[in-house]
Amino acid sequence: MKLIKLTKEYKCEWEDLINEFKDNEEKLTPLAMKGNSNTFEEFLIESNNNSKGIKLPYGFVPSDVYFLVDNNSKNLLGAIDIRHYLNEYLLQYGGNIGYGIRPSERQKGYATEMLALALEECKKRKIQKVLITCFKNNYASAHTIIKNGGILENEVIDDGKVKQRYWIKL
Repeated sequence: MKLIKLTKEYKCEWEDLINEFKDNEEKLTPLAMKGNSNTFEEFLIESNNNSKGIKLPYGFVPSDVYFLVDNNSKNLLGAIDIRHYLNEYLLQYGGNIGYGIRPSERQKGYATEMLALALEECKKRKIQKVLITCFKNNYASAHTIIKNGGILENEVIDDGKVKQRYWIKL
């Protein structure tokens, strides 16, 4: 497995990933795997701009979205968004990282591996401490975070739901 930034060669795989979430009536997680794009070509431009902090929506910070790809195929297993720094909202509710695994590939350890690879990317960016949040009832995500060294700091209420805030020192 490896993390990649998408190139035009991954158009079909990206569309398959997006459609699988839609077919399962699930919210795209992380949202950055599609952003505000209607087409793959728009996504490539938007993700490049987001990485450079260009044309960011209000309240957003620069970020890089990576996709977990199977080394033996071009199959995209999931996506992870690394935010370069925290603003006030992200510090309280969103964190440095958001991620998701496609529905058909869950419970296979891919989220744990993807997060570990993303933490290596954070180290390259000289991020010393990473905040990751998840809803309290998302036991799989909490387990993934803890397996990667996450320490629960506290719980907060976000839109009426309990969200847990974990820190990982790098």
